[in-house]
Amino acid sequence: MRTDSPISATLVAWGNAWLGGHVSLEDALDRVEREAGPQVVAADGVETPLLAFLVDRRIEGLRAFRLALPVPGDPLGLTGPPVFNGAAIDAGQAAVAVLPGRCLGLVPSDDRRGSSYSGVRWTVAEASAVPPDVPSLAEAEQALRTTMMAATEALLGVDGPAQGFPAPDALDRAGEALAPGYPGRAHRVGALASRLSLALRLADERGLTSGQVGVRGQALRDLDRAVRRARVAAHNAVVESQV
Repeated sequence: MRTDSPISATLVAWGNAWLGGHVSLEDALDRVEREAGPQVVAADGVETPLLAFLVDRRIEGLRAFRLALPVPGDPLGLTGPPVFNGAAIDAGQAAVAVLPGRCLGLVPSDDRRGSSYSGVRWTVAEASAVPPDVPSLAEAEQALRTTMMAATEALLGVDGPAQGFPAPDALDRAGEALAPGYPGRAHRVGALASRLSLALRLADERGLTSGQVGVRGQALRDLDRAVRRARVAAHNAVVESQV
């Protein structure tokens, strides 16, 4: 699964909307499948449709989903064990299903069967029930805005082509909206993080000197860290409000 695919974020947002009674399970699944095609879940060597997996976990007491957006050296949203952490870091993302006394980690990968089938295969692993050390929504929003201003100042000081962010109208087309039931602040932070995530994907270092690349690279790395934290905080806002 591409690290820039929003499928884990989509499952978390719409899964929480379903669990909170804001949308039906059918509507939640429709939104997830519109994002990336048919979905299956692999657990203990057996594959089941995502629908069946969610129904079974709901019977077990599934109460929420959390989002993890880790990278090497920064396991954001993860608390172990190593097997799950490693798979999530390789994918750059994961969804964590919160059940009574335990958690299950779901790691996405591309599922291609033949020339016409394209979907997502979620691999299930036991995940630690310890809550992850992630920023609150307020902390993440403040850090994102501060880092965005610092990155903009750094990038504007770099002479050469492609030193700025994409045009605002391009960023306004960025998707990944949160689902119904999330607080207004989470929607606002999530939308800003989504736009900046697109900006990071479109960033281009062509034509810059090594010194310019160094300045630009550090600014973009700082912004990437703040964006990932903001996205996690926004998507996990429903869970944190239950604590």
